[in-house]
Amino acid sequence: MTDIKVTGFKNSLDFPQQLEPNNKSSKSNFDEVLKDAIGKISQVEKEVEKAVNELASKGDIVEAIIAMEKADMSFQLMVEIRNKLISAYEEISRMQI
Repeated sequence: MTDIKVTGFKNSLDFPQQLEPNNKSSKSNFDEVLKDAIGKISQVEKEVEKAVNELASKGDIVEAIIAMEKADMSFQLMVEIRNKLISAYEEISRMQI
């Protein structure tokens, strides 16, 4: 299992200084991250198709099951991220200015 490392953690007193408006960069970064994540999920689905095809031709059932579980988990994660984004959008749209 991979370890998660936190790097570049700064004191919370520096946080307000980091809120400089940089809309174009933030938008493109988020856009790129989202497209990359969807691309990775698509790749996992292709791996499942390959594993199932190999299983049909006397392949390893364990590999097929692992590939299917990876695809399932990836899809569930994507759905949860979508749900959180929709929830955040709805919350922001209810804010009064």
